[in-house]
Amino acid sequence: MDARPIASLTISFGLVAIPVKLYSATMAAERLSFHLLRRADGSRVRQQYVAVADGERVERTDMVKGYEFAKDQYVSFTPEELEALEDATSTAIDIREFVPLESVDPIYFDATYYLAPDRGGAKPYTLLSTALDQASQCAIGRWIHRGREHIVVIRALGSALAMHQLHFKAEVRTVEDLGIETVPVSEAELKLARQLIEQQIVKRFDAAAYSDEYSARVHAAIDRKIQGNAISLSAEPTDSVARGNVIDLMEALRASIDAGGTQAKQRKPSRRVTPAPARRSGRR
Repeated sequence: MDARPIASLTISFGLVAIPVKLYSATMAAERLSFHLLRRADGSRVRQQYVAVADGERVERTDMVKGYEFAKDQYVSFTPEELEALEDATSTAIDIREFVPLESVDPIYFDATYYLAPDRGGAKPYTLLSTALDQASQCAIGRWIHRGREHIVVIRALGSALAMHQLHFKAEVRTVEDLGIETVPVSEAELKLARQLIEQQIVKRFDAAAYSDEYSARVHAAIDRKIQGNAISLSAEPTDSVARGNVIDLMEALRASIDAGGTQAKQRKPSRRVTPAPARRSGRR
């Protein structure tokens, strides 16, 4: 499927303007989706809105948005009032600063896009991607899209540029909110845990090594349904370790290491590496 740009933007890099085309990096349309049907005859079900006060159906043209400031008390806004509060849509991505990519916690990442040079932008585009790569830095910028301001990260991806839309800090829950209990572990337990980690180290993450097994099962079930065949409702447990059988942590770690050693012999040698000190690299 040919990629189609969803917007034309301009990256502001100092006094340099870089015209780019924006592409979605993911294909949400390829994900499985289901419609709601009436069980009796398979007729499509349409969603309707009703007023809580009297149960009457409400058309979209009769709706306004409301903010609940107290229990069952709202202030309402018309579309025009909300539009007046929005930022003016801009085609500019204003770079504010440069930081190491590893300093941006992945928890802030939201949507991901590709950027490609637009007409007349090939040279400054290549300049920015090469400079970011060589400096081992990413650009932090500001982008206004559909009336909302977004923080974005622009990074080199080989000879191309990728852009990640970030969450604001106020949108991210902190781990302190979880009340996680910290308990002591022994040096022997840590040694076995590190050994298990080192046993499974590979050079880099390879997305192609993982497939969406759930989607494959659902597609297979869809095909069987289309052909008029029944599907099995029994499911085999997929956990590699039965949770109820894990009694001793040390024994579980030793068993995991033994199992990992057997699996390692069956894997291709090219995927195994010896842990080495981290080396700084411009490529990401």
